[in-house]
Amino acid sequence: MKSCCIRGRGLGRFVSSSLPRVLVVGSGWGGNKVARKLDKTKFLVRVVSPSNHFLFTPMLPSAAVGTLEFRAIQEPVRTIPGVEYFQAKAVAIENGVVRCRDVFSGAGFDLAYDFLIVAAGCKTNTFGTPGVDDERPDVCFLKNLYHARKIRNRVIECFERASNPATSEEEREKLVSFVVVGGGATSCEFASELSDFVKEDVARWYPRLATRVRISLIEAGPKILSSFDSAMAGYYSNFLKRRHVDVRTGVSIVEIDDNTPRAFLNNGDSIDFGLLVWSAGLAPVDVVEKQPWRKDERGRVLVDDYLRVLDEDRIFAIGDCAVQENRPYLPPTASVAEQHAAYLGACFNSSYYAAAADGSGPLPVPKPVAPAAMPTVYLEFLDALLFSKSPEFRYVERGSMASAGFGRGILDLSKTDLPSGPRISGFAAFVAWRGAYLSKQLSLANMILVPMYYVKTFLFGRDISRF
Repeated sequence: MKSCCIRGRGLGRFVSSSLPRVLVVGSGWGGNKVARKLDKTKFLVRVVSPSNHFLFTPMLPSAAVGTLEFRAIQEPVRTIPGVEYFQAKAVAIENGVVRCRDVFSGAGFDLAYDFLIVAAGCKTNTFGTPGVDDERPDVCFLKNLYHARKIRNRVIECFERASNPATSEEEREKLVSFVVVGGGATSCEFASELSDFVKEDVARWYPRLATRVRISLIEAGPKILSSFDSAMAGYYSNFLKRRHVDVRTGVSIVEIDDNTPRAFLNNGDSIDFGLLVWSAGLAPVDVVEKQPWRKDERGRVLVDDYLRVLDEDRIFAIGDCAVQENRPYLPPTASVAEQHAAYLGACFNSSYYAAAADGSGPLPVPKPVAPAAMPTVYLEFLDALLFSKSPEFRYVERGSMASAGFGRGILDLSKTDLPSGPRISGFAAFVAWRGAYLSKQLSLANMILVPMYYVKTFLFGRDISRF
């Protein structure tokens, strides 16, 4: 009988269990999925994360402007059956123990494990740019739910202040100027959603300001949506320009003034703004950065073909914080994290349980499993029919898609490992985007709430309350 120890100030307790202890660090696409997949009759599963919810990140730009409500794009971790959850931050990993810090009191406690799955994700990379600070009221990241809430309140604040007669013309011009940094899907989708908000809601409630709004999208690379086919990226860029979004590629922000909301570009230009949303690049979180594990040049943990941390037999890393040594080209996306988690869950349930029973010797090569090819749980039965099983992790390219606000989008199925499809842009791609992500909701409640909020926005507009 194992004693599953949790030690800490005010938290001393022991839980008796004969099951191998699997500790999951993180509650995102990888952590949430693997925690759901693990067989709770074979493992004692614990999750530690500073966020007590899973965030459906593709819909985060919509929530940031009120197209969707925050509660509809998250799922509490505690709804995962059979999982013990701790809202805390993992600060160190050493000698079979994860040292944690409670997010409320700061008290420390330790969680022991037999297997560790690090799915800690990444944080936003500021590239050391002076003045980029998420604590500023006029600069926001777009990675977590509280970021979307902060953005939404700041956007409304800008329009309310700009409509005040006491506001000078110069200040008014700054307040209704919005800058989005980064050319990835999140940045582009937020710029599209913000454009919709201006066209449909600002024009209605702040009619004198609607024509004065400026939205700028800044990308250091040669084009936006670099992972997409050039034709698809070009379509999206042209669409944004038709919506009067100032798309600037090949330039970057080198500094943000500490006193005035002004961004300086590397080409000598500057932009005043009421809100700047920084969504450019990823950096390792502290607990991963501190570990002496081997990493790539971006700080991602190197793992083998079985997703084990190199030189660490019973520690695994998945999602954005990890990269396979033999497949460094896989992108840090939700699709990769999901497939990592599905593969690892299958390996644990079919192979590692028996190896954990004796607790000695290196882990065996897992039994062959089918790759998680299907994008929704409702089609998982097709995985084994379409693909052969393998003991190593195999990534299946499912295609790429991005929303361009209401009624527009891009969808590229031409380079998938599934049966190839067409490249689609416009309304059909928009319908496919919404349909695909609606089918991926984790609860019936959100499968009902999401379309309800879409209908509400279409019929009555977005909520412009600030609270």
